[in-house]
Formats: sequence, C-alpha cells, structure tokens
Amino acid sequence: MEANQQDTAENPNSETPTDPQSHLTFTSITLSLPTLIPTHFIFPPKNLNLNPKIVKIPNQITTLCNLNLSSTTLKPSFKSTVIANPLQNPLSLTPRRPSDPSNAAGARRASVVWFRNDLRVHDNESLSSANNESMSVLPVYCFDPRDYGKSSSGFDKTGPYRASFLIESVSNLRKNLQARGSDLIVRIGRPESVLAELVKEVGAEAVYAHREVAHDEVRGEEQIEKVLKDEGVEVKYYWGSTLYHIDDLPFDLKDMPTNYGGFREKVKGLTVRKTIEAVDQLRGLPAAGDVEPGEIPSLADLGLNPTATMNQAKASGSASLVGGETEALERLRKFASECKSQAAKNGSNDSSIYGANFSCKISPWLAMGCLSPRSMFDELKKSASRTISAASNQKDGGDSGLNWLMYELLWRDFFRFITKKYSSAKQNNHAPVTACTTAV
Repeated sequence: MEANQQDTAENPNSETPTDPQSHLTFTSITLSLPTLIPTHFIFPPKNLNLNPKIVKIPNQITTLCNLNLSSTTLKPSFKSTVIANPLQNPLSLTPRRPSDPSNAAGARRASVVWFRNDLRVHDNESLSSANNESMSVLPVYCFDPRDYGKSSSGFDKTGPYRASFLIESVSNLRKNLQARGSDLIVRIGRPESVLAELVKEVGAEAVYAHREVAHDEVRGEEQIEKVLKDEGVEVKYYWGSTLYHIDDLPFDLKDMPTNYGGFREKVKGLTVRKTIEAVDQLRGLPAAGDVEPGEIPSLADLGLNPTATMNQAKASGSASLVGGETEALERLRKFASECKSQAAKNGSNDSSIYGANFSCKISPWLAMGCLSPRSMFDELKKSASRTISAASNQKDGGDSGLNWLMYELLWRDFFRFITKKYSSAKQNNHAPVTACTTAV
C-alpha cells in the first residue's frame, strides 16, 4: 500500500477507491486522451481477478501517476473525506496519542481544569499541568447548589458573608485568567453534571483538579470519576492545600498520629516543596463547542439575602475582607514588610515573627485557596529579615525556635491530613476515630 499512501499524501483532495468497478469508471472519465491510455485500463484482460480483496489497485495508481498529461488536469468529482488537521495522521482518523506531552502533536487536544478551593493562578499544579499537557484548556468553576440552603441543624450551609467573599474570589480569578489569555466558565449546578456536559461540548480528554479532604467533597470526587469514566475521560487529581505535600509524609496516612505533637515529631526533616510560578500566557479556550463563559451569580442567585450589616458596610466602603488572589498577595506582601520592620521580641533574634497586630489575618484567603501555604511560606522566607525556619531545623523540638507562623501552618496541615485520614476510613466503612473533634 506504499504507492497508495504516497498518492494520498501528494493529493489530499483525492480518495482511494475501494471498488474496482468505480476505479475503472474514474479512469475512463478523467483520462480522455485515448492515445495516452494503455488499452488494458479500459478493457481489462480476461485473466484479471476483480475480487476487491486481491485486485492490485496500487500498481494501477502508480501507472496513472507516471502519465504526463500536459493538456489539462482534471479533478475527481467526489469530495474528499480526509480532514486537513495537523493533529491527525492523514491516513488515520483516530491517531494514537504519543506519550511525550512536551511534543505539541502529543498533547491533549482539550482539557478541563475544575477549580474548587484553589482560586488562584500561582502555585496551582492542576492549572499548570493542564496548560503544559494540552493544546487548549477550559477553566471551570461550579457553584454547587448543595453547598447552600439550610443544613439538617437549621443553619445556613454557606452564610452571606462567606458567599460574598467566594463570589469576589471567583470574579478575581476570572480577571486573572483573562489577563493571561484565558477565561473562566462559571455555572450553577452539580459539578458531576456540569463537567460531563462541558466535556462533551469541547471534546475534552481529561479533567484536572485538586483533591479535597472532607467527606462530602470526597464523595463528589467519586461521583465525578464514575460519570467521566463512562465518557472515557481521565480525571487527574493533584495536592495543593497544605504546606507539606501528602506524598512527602514519612508515614502512610492510615498511620498518621492523632495528636499534633506526634504529627510534628513525625514531620521533622521534611522539606517544603518549591512553589509553582504563575504562567504568563495560558492556552486558549477550546474552539469546539463555543462555550459561553456565563455570568457570576449574585447572592440572590444563590438563594441568599445580604444582611443589613453587609449593606451598611458596602455603602460606607468599610468592608475589610475583599476576596480574590490579588488581594491575598497584596496582604501577604504587606505582612512580610511589617515582619521585616518589626523589632525582635525581647531583643532576641530567635523570637517569633510578629506583624499585623500579632496576626497575619490571611486565613480566609487560605481557606478559599486564593493563596497557597507554600507561597506564603516562600514569600515570608524571601521578604523577612529573620529566616523562617521549619521544625525540622530545631534540635530541641520546642516552640521557642519555631516561629509562630510555621506553628500555625503546621496546625493547619495536621487538621487537613487528619480529616483526609478519617474521611478515607469512612469511605471504606471503617468507624472513624473522633479523638480530635474537641480540638477542632
């Protein structure tokens, strides 16, 4: 079939006939110069086997290619079915994907990045990985209706203050993505339904996301994996909500200590991974589907009403908590500057770092993922005059050498990992230990 492939490559608008009778008709119509045509093309010899399985069409095509028709060039009357697509092999409509993602031809044609509690573009491994491994990326955020309304105890699952902070964070994420050549698709709906619909629309081959730890979030991940598996779409999860990476822990999660002291003792010697720089230019949105970005909802769209206190704060411009990555990075730089200018406590260089009235006041942005613990640690390490050292560098293991910020970040890690441990145990029908409930 080498001649056949050569002919198809040289003339992409042609189609290789599979029926010998159709081939003979083609030659008799397009080659109208009888003096140039061998008679055996018009009147095939008697011993010619017209069985399509064994007819030697490539030899005939090769002969036709060698003819010198200087008078006219006639095109076939039928339409080619070969699509001129640089991502496809001209001889195959379902090409194999090379394993090397650095090769543009081997990259996924389209991927979806599902934002959750990681509303940032810096130090975002799922976004960075999708951008490196795909030709186009569709960032998505879903306002899940199950996160709103009343709980079984009668309380709001998400209050108006938290919802307002979240809306601002999502809006800021969209602006930061647009500044890098992308956009954010926003929907109100269950993620398993929204993602399945968007994956079909754009022809995505994978969904990238960060893992969560709580029971409901883990159940949601399992539902999404089940739905997308039926569509043949891969779900790739990453870890980015703690200072220490879960894969770097010196113990299996099931063997994690149930008290903070034991946990801190175990993580001595660990190194904080480097932060991932924000990409200056992101991949564009998939051309297929022509997906509408969608409007960012208001509190009313989420079934919430702003309180009188919120309205007064907005009217006076005194609202202090503004959601979003931009605000988080600005507060972090300000806090680092205060730490640098703050005199050491009791004149000791080993004392804790103080600033912003003895609190960094960045917890809301950490909770929404507008700021990662690693980037916070890295920024303070670069900006502060006194080095922020981890517990692994302290010989006595006490809190005197461990600055208070590292102490707080380790507590945060402890609760994230312990929740992940018992959330996984609950999924496996094991009774979770509740020794840390009071501490929480």
